[in-house]
Amino acid sequence: MAHTKAQGGAKRTVNVAGKRLGVKRGAGQKVLSGTIIVRQRGSHFHPGKNAMMGKDYTIFAVAEGVVAFRKMSGLHRGQSYVDVLPQ
Repeated sequence: MAHTKAQGGAKRTVNVAGKRLGVKRGAGQKVLSGTIIVRQRGSHFHPGKNAMMGKDYTIFAVAEGVVAFRKMSGLHRGQSYVDVLPQ
């Protein structure tokens, strides 16, 4: 048996660096093939025309063009897509 009751404990807080996620190129910006458009955890944004998704859910351009975002309606209601439209 302990003679005194535990008095809390040292809080061990760890400061973790941010992962720099988010949209890297906005709508209307010109991109080259291979340019990262969105870094994300999970598929919040889906790849559309001339865009592909990497294994860590990064969306990148596969052709030169202008970035465009769109929301789907109907069956895919609420899903956001990222397109790269040729000029």
